[in-house]
Amino acid sequence: MGFWAKSLRIFKCLCDYGRQSVRRMALQTGLSKSSVHRLTQAMERRDVHPESWLWETAEGRSWLTRLVVATLYTFSLKRGVGVETLSEFFARLRLATQVGCSPGALRHVMQALEATAVETAETWEQDAVAAGEVREIIGGVDETFLERMIVVFQDLPTGYLVLEDVADDRTFATWKALVDARLKALGTEVLYLVSDRAKALIQLAEKGLECLSMPDFFHLMHDLVKSYSLAIGRRLKQAHKQLKAAEQALSSHREGMPAAQASQQAQAEVEASRAEVSQWEEIHSRYRQHLETLSLTLHPFGIADSAPQTSEQVHSQLQTAVEAIEALVERHELPAHRDTRQKVRKQLPGLAALVDFWWQGVQQDLEPFMLSPLWRSWVHECLLPLVYWEHQAAHTRCARRKAKIRHALEAVQAAFHTHAITKQLAPEVLEDWKAWATQRAKAFQRTSSAVEGRNGYLSQMHHNHRGLPRRRYKVWTILHNFDCRAADGTTPASRFFRRTFPDLFETVLSHIEALPQPRRRKHQVALSH
Repeated sequence: MGFWAKSLRIFKCLCDYGRQSVRRMALQTGLSKSSVHRLTQAMERRDVHPESWLWETAEGRSWLTRLVVATLYTFSLKRGVGVETLSEFFARLRLATQVGCSPGALRHVMQALEATAVETAETWEQDAVAAGEVREIIGGVDETFLERMIVVFQDLPTGYLVLEDVADDRTFATWKALVDARLKALGTEVLYLVSDRAKALIQLAEKGLECLSMPDFFHLMHDLVKSYSLAIGRRLKQAHKQLKAAEQALSSHREGMPAAQASQQAQAEVEASRAEVSQWEEIHSRYRQHLETLSLTLHPFGIADSAPQTSEQVHSQLQTAVEAIEALVERHELPAHRDTRQKVRKQLPGLAALVDFWWQGVQQDLEPFMLSPLWRSWVHECLLPLVYWEHQAAHTRCARRKAKIRHALEAVQAAFHTHAITKQLAPEVLEDWKAWATQRAKAFQRTSSAVEGRNGYLSQMHHNHRGLPRRRYKVWTILHNFDCRAADGTTPASRFFRRTFPDLFETVLSHIEALPQPRRRKHQVALSH
């Protein structure tokens, strides 16, 4: 029996029978006289605040354990707050007399939380793999450089971190060994990889995993924006500055000139500056439109009519949009950045190839059903574009692009609801078709921005902790997979394995049997005598 369990037994005895001799209490509790004497003295030392009695009850002690563990779990493990700060926090709550709140004591609790989380997650993952519920992976891969280099491999549709580990280098051999070990443990394979154009990552997909290597559309757009947005924005800012100066000169005539002549000259400068501002605002607007066209083109359906597209059509439209940006840059004598142009053009065929690859997956799913032309038309032109645009509208932040996607969605909704097949299907059958279409919509992954977001989170956590032991990285991966909840309450692990898991925090809390005892300082010992 532990310290706190004995203390609770004595407290219950006092509540039931009142103050008694040590011998009597020992007989009633079944403890030794020395234990009763020592524990009652400790109880008296803890009784220094009006609320102290609450922590002596079974309910109070249980809630105190939850408070301490929840604080460490939420603020230290998940948010990077140091134990020194949390030690101060507990002291301000007047808990230092009830539980060990020193940084050292809290670190011991943290280590117990970490070990339990790792052991629990490994057990859950093994059970899910044994049940055969693992999906094929559409991966995003990248490296992030902190105190140590970390390689990140994430399943993009579900957000599940397949691999997040420290590595000595980022060569093909290192990637291949780490990824193969994880795929073997999960018993699955990779459909395609989305990554930047690092040679090792391309080789990992094409040679190591023998799958499609998809260029990262996020990086391509970033390269274009990095090359031209600052230059255009700088010119627009200069034009606004010149206009402001011209308007100030107009309001206060120049000295040494007749008023009429000065006013006329200042007015001409204002008009010229306004024309310059209008020109660069128009250039900036056209540039944004070209970027928007690029983004709205790389889809399996056309944004104008939601008709199915091929890779050839998408490649032609992407190339036209890139050429329009290049023409705009040359026309207004902006920096050329020829390396960026060449890099972007080389990635266009790989980006467009995803469209045909996605449609091949659709055909493989539909092939066993032997659909008639009417049914196939309903799936290709009504069901899939409806679900796809719904998914894109929910995940698009830009207001202008969201408005265009919603316009396309409204047109498809009208066609879907009036189609003869939609009307004749039973509601449960229609829901099954929509569930399949949702899975197909999520299988179109053109960016690894989720991996970039993960890298940013790791960087912030590493900064907060000022460097961490290697074991903490594994804990962060587990917290992401099993305790990072979407709006619908699902976690990456539940989406990846297609099953529900118990609450990770409650599971970890249930394994914490007792908190550390409060420190008995020397001056407290002296006062007790």
